[in-house]
Amino acid sequence: MAREFLADDEVEAEIERLTKSEAVKLAWREQRIKYRRRQQLYTLRAYEKRGKQLMAEGVTMEALDILDASIDEGDV
Repeated sequence: MAREFLADDEVEAEIERLTKSEAVKLAWREQRIKYRRRQQLYTLRAYEKRGKQLMAEGVTMEALDILDASIDEGDV
C-alpha cells in the first residue's frame, strides 16, 4: 500500500477544515476540562503536602489569622 503525502496547500486546507469542525471543538473542550481538573487535583495535593508540613511545625489557622491581620495593619 503506497503512502499518500499531502501537498503543503492540502495540509493547510485540511487544518482549516478541521479547525472549523464542531467535532474537533467538542473534543478540544472536553480535553481542556479534563486538564483543568487534573491541574486542580495536583494543586490540591501540593496544598495538602504543605499543610501537613505546617501542621508538623505547629502552625495553626489562628496563628495565620494573626499574621494576616498584622500584615493588613502594617505591623510586620
